Amino acid sequence: MDQIRSVGGCAHPIYLVGYTTVRDPDSGAVLRHFDTASEPGGRLAVRCRNRRETRCAPCSYLHAGDTFQLVRSGLAGGKGTPSEVRDHPRLFVTLTAPSFGPVHHITEGGKQCLPRRENGNCEHGRSRGCRLVHSDGDPLLGQPLCAACYDYAGHVLWHAHAGLLWSRFCDRVRRILATSVGIAQNKLKDHARLSFAKVAEYQLRAAIHYHAVVRLDGPSGPEVPPPEWASAALLESAIREAADEVTVPMPYSVAVGEFVARWGTQLDIHAIQSFIDGAPVTDDRVAAYVAKYVGKSVSEVGGADRRLTSAAEIQYASSNTHIRTLMGTCWRLGGLGELEDLRLRQWAHALGYRGHVLTKSRVYSTTYTALRAARTDHVRSASSADPENQDETAVTESVWRYVGSGHTPGAAELAAGIARDHAEARRFYKEAKEDEGWARGAMFCGREL
Repeated sequence: MDQIRSVGGCAHPIYLVGYTTVRDPDSGAVLRHFDTASEPGGRLAVRCRNRRETRCAPCSYLHAGDTFQLVRSGLAGGKGTPSEVRDHPRLFVTLTAPSFGPVHHITEGGKQCLPRRENGNCEHGRSRGCRLVHSDGDPLLGQPLCAACYDYAGHVLWHAHAGLLWSRFCDRVRRILATSVGIAQNKLKDHARLSFAKVAEYQLRAAIHYHAVVRLDGPSGPEVPPPEWASAALLESAIREAADEVTVPMPYSVAVGEFVARWGTQLDIHAIQSFIDGAPVTDDRVAAYVAKYVGKSVSEVGGADRRLTSAAEIQYASSNTHIRTLMGTCWRLGGLGELEDLRLRQWAHALGYRGHVLTKSRVYSTTYTALRAARTDHVRSASSADPENQDETAVTESVWRYVGSGHTPGAAELAAGIARDHAEARRFYKEAKEDEGWARGAMFCGREL
C-alpha cells in the first residue's frame, strides 16, 4: 500500500532494482544509501509518466500540471523566464483542418444541424441535409452525412502532413513580418524571434486542430524586448495572411491523385491579457486550457491508444464507424509504395497523425525535464532531515535496472482506490478554496456597503 501510494496510485508503474549511494567528496564517508533490497518484492516502483488520462489518470494529472507551468511561464514569467515577457506581443491562435465533407454538429439557438438544400440527395442517394437539433452526447455528432462522399483519403493525408504544414506556417509568418517592416527575410532573426507553444486536439469529426500561444521576442529570446515595430496587431495580420496562403503539396499518386494540405477557413485569434480582471483570454486561462487538452488523445473521439499490428484489429479498435473507416484508410494507403514515408500503418491508431501532442519553440519557456528535476530535488530535500545530506558537492553513485511494469489484479484495485482518493482530495481542496474566496469577497462587499 505504501509503495503504491508513493507513486500516487499510478495505473502502470515501472519497477527497478538497484541502489544509490551518496558519499562525501573528501572523506568518502557514506552520507546516504538506498537499496531496493528493503523494498516490497525487492524492487522500487516509479511512475509511468503517461500523459493520456485514459491510460493513467494520476500521471496524466501530474503531466497536465507541468504543462500548465510550462505554458504559463512563457506568458507571465517564472521558471527561468523573465516577467517582462508579459509586455511582448502574445496571441492565442486556433488553426483547424479544412472540410472533408459535411458532418453532424451542434448549432446555437436551436437551429437545425444542416438545413436541407434544394438538391436534397447526393449522388449516393443520401440526404445532403439534417433537420435534427443535436445535443451533447449525440452519437451522430462528428459523423459524415454520407460516408461515400466523405474524403477519407484527404482526411488521413492531412493528418500526415499537419506537422510540416505548421512548420511552413511559422516560416511564412516570419517572412511576412520581415517584409511588412522592410527587413530582409534572412535578417529577421537579428531583430525579432517568433516563439510558440501549441497543443493538438481531436475534434468530434476526428480531425486535428491546433491551439497555439504565439509570441514575439527580441533576437535572443524572452530576455530581450522585441523591436518597437513589433505589435500584437502586426503579428495577427501576419498570422491571418500566412494561414490563408501556406500549403504543403504531396507528390502525385495514382491512388489518391494530387493532394495539397492547407488550413481550414475557421481561424480564431485572441490577444492575451495579463492584468485585466474578467478578461476572457488571460495568462492563467490560456495555460489551463492548453493543459486540459494535453491529457486527451484520439480515444476521446472513439479511437485507440495502442498501435495496430494488423488490419484485422481495426474492427475491434473502435465502435465508431467513422473512426474505423479512417483507420482502414490509413492501412490501405500505408501499403502503397509512394506513401511509405508517411508511415500511415504505424500511426493508423492515431488516424495518420504522428506529431507530438504538445510542441514548443526552443526558447519559449522552461522544459518538462527542468520541471521534473526541480520536483525531484524538492522531494529529496524535504525527505532529508540532515542538512549535510543535501551537500551539492556530494558524489552520487547509482546503479539501476528495469525488471518489469504493471500491477497484479489485486494491486490494480488498490491503485485505483488510491487514485480515486487523491482525486477526491483535490476536489475537496478546490471547493474549499472557492468557498474561502467567496467568503472573503462577501466580507469585502460588506465593508464597502
